[in-house]
Amino acid sequence: MILQEIFRRYHRPEFISPDPLEFLLRYDDPLDREIVGLIASSLAYGRVSQIIKSVDGVLKKIGGFPRAFLEGAGETMLKEIFSGFKHRFTTDSELVDLLLGAQRAVRRYGSLEACFLAGLSRGDETTVPALSAFAREIRIRPGDGYSSLIPQPTKKSACKRLHLFLRWMVRSDEIDPGVWTGVSPAKLIVPLDTHMHRICRSLDMTSRAQADMRTAREITEGFRRISPEDPVRYDFSLTRLGIRGEEDALPGILERCTCPPGMRAQEGGCYG
Repeated sequence: MILQEIFRRYHRPEFISPDPLEFLLRYDDPLDREIVGLIASSLAYGRVSQIIKSVDGVLKKIGGFPRAFLEGAGETMLKEIFSGFKHRFTTDSELVDLLLGAQRAVRRYGSLEACFLAGLSRGDETTVPALSAFAREIRIRPGDGYSSLIPQPTKKSACKRLHLFLRWMVRSDEIDPGVWTGVSPAKLIVPLDTHMHRICRSLDMTSRAQADMRTAREITEGFRRISPEDPVRYDFSLTRLGIRGEEDALPGILERCTCPPGMRAQEGGCYG
């Protein structure tokens, strides 16, 4: 019961901080939360302390009503407000492009959820096709050029931050706010970064060396065998190991597992 043990230990509100998710919980309006979620997830790379600082800086300039701010902001105004912004590889112009793309989507569809749902088909097994369409709507620059904030899911990238955004928007429990109601959690893909990849390799959920989209799908399928209706339910608790610097606790948990290593990622193994 490795996953259950980790889930019971860490899937608690007191373990949210430090995490960019905490910014969403400051807002009550779902329309504000989805805007904040897009900003916070897009900047969720690098050291956690720097992520928190960068997201906090952006939101302080936006003010207490992000949706209203976005509706009234022009390109010139955004460029002035965020002039000089820098978060690792992300420049002020990329941040402005993200906000303008979100603004365009909201004006066209009424909300980011409606924009996403426009690309979602009933027969889609995962959110990847709709996420690809959503990314195209948000990207205001033509073509498939590089963007540090909005990658293309059609490429090989695992698109960790976009899938993190969807986890926040779609799942609803004591951790994730579940802002959107029109998307099934069963379609979600695990937000895969190097830390999650390393943990899942330790748990024998993948043997692939690359933390790419193919690996994210493979790991998600392993979770789906355990929790078909909510395959990313363990994401928050597993990532606490890395965020809290407690990955060293994993070997001790594994030592208490009585299943053969090859069984850990199989249906009927110790994940149940």
